[in-house]
Amino acid sequence: MPTETSVSIVIPAKDEAGNIASLFREIHAVLHHYHDFEIVLVDDGSEDQTLETARTAAATLGCPFQGIRHRTSIGQSGALRSGIDAARFPWIITMDGDGQNDPADIPLLLQQAATVNKADFCIAGYRKDRRDTAWKRFQSRLANRVRNAILRDGVPDTGCGLKLFPKATFTKLPWFDHIHRFLPALIRGLGGDIRVVDVHHRPRQAGVSKYSAWNRAWVGIADLFGVFWLLHRFPMPEIVDHVVEGKA
Repeated sequence: MPTETSVSIVIPAKDEAGNIASLFREIHAVLHHYHDFEIVLVDDGSEDQTLETARTAAATLGCPFQGIRHRTSIGQSGALRSGIDAARFPWIITMDGDGQNDPADIPLLLQQAATVNKADFCIAGYRKDRRDTAWKRFQSRLANRVRNAILRDGVPDTGCGLKLFPKATFTKLPWFDHIHRFLPALIRGLGGDIRVVDVHHRPRQAGVSKYSAWNRAWVGIADLFGVFWLLHRFPMPEIVDHVVEGKA
């Protein structure tokens, strides 16, 4: 199992130039003493200077950095996939680019991950005290209740961008748009260990949310039933014996 310092922070972002520099400073303050970490910023078709701002911030901090730009926006799941594919370290931590996830919570995820004995796992953040509008909180509660009733993933807040999982686990999953909303359920379907950690949530300081009632909740209904179908068509064998004899 990789050491707790072998992590790639993958951040999908669209038009977040006003938030990226301060987010990078906070991440660097938490992880600068770790030997093996990097920040992978995926600019998902921004119309502002998100990638340039990130590159400048990383250079100023002396922070290991990869920057990827999509010509046009393909959505959060596509941006995450680009970042995870490029990541150089075995553990992936995902964060939103709007600064609402608190980098100070990263050590909590790493501590939980260090206690997991399975190869496949997901440490999922839970925004217990969300700093969003009442309407957004209502949408989120409704979506989470419906999802958990159908998928039984045991996670109260899959919309939280702060998660940790092995890169190798992600590559085992069937990929589709909006997969980021269903990672715990899919990883549980692999037989993986799912842990939930209470994390902070902060008000957005700059820019505007890219989600509405339509693309946050209702579009996910088709995906929800698609994931339910996948989980019932994706049986995992229970290996009780594995013998290897002789030299390879």
